[in-house]
Amino acid sequence: MTEFLEEYRLLGLAIGLCTFLIIGVFHPIVIKCHYYFGVGCRWWFIIAGILACVLSVIVTDLFLSVIFGVLAFSCFWSFREINEQEVRVARGWFPANPERKKK
Repeated sequence: MTEFLEEYRLLGLAIGLCTFLIIGVFHPIVIKCHYYFGVGCRWWFIIAGILACVLSVIVTDLFLSVIFGVLAFSCFWSFREINEQEVRVARGWFPANPERKKK
């Protein structure tokens, strides 16, 4: 796949598009994870980030390696964003899950 993208000089655009989509998808993922699981789910992002880092190093295809790298650091950033989401919920900017508090 990388050969095709490089041949037609589309590699940078493809990486940029995938980066944009990954970052865009992580915003609602953080909100939903916090809503259903609370701040405890932040460790899932660290584990996923470490796994994506390992995959980024193992994969030989440049395009996939870069995408796994972007995914890894988006996961690491989401670890921090879960804590920020806790603050946003406390301020009333996002709804708290009443069912989760009963558990």
